[in-house]
Amino acid sequence: MFHLIGQLIFGFLVGVIAKFILPGKDPGGVIVTGLIGLAGSLLGTLVGRKLWGGAGYQAGWIVSILGAIVVLLIYHAVVRRQKSAA
Repeated sequence: MFHLIGQLIFGFLVGVIAKFILPGKDPGGVIVTGLIGLAGSLLGTLVGRKLWGGAGYQAGWIVSILGAIVVLLIYHAVVRRQKSAA
């Protein structure tokens, strides 16, 4: 249970840092920030397993933040596309 809470806090912090590095008008608040951070951490872990480590690789801060920035860029592109289509 505490591991899950720790992962949620870590994901939220990663999402906040990614939004600080890549600012913009984003719809969504704390929940979207946390989800972007969690998705970025997951993406960083998956990429890190393929590039550097094996099954036991866990992404650290930097790789998680880079993953969150990629997810945030994708999020911006999807939101922009939805606004232009409407």
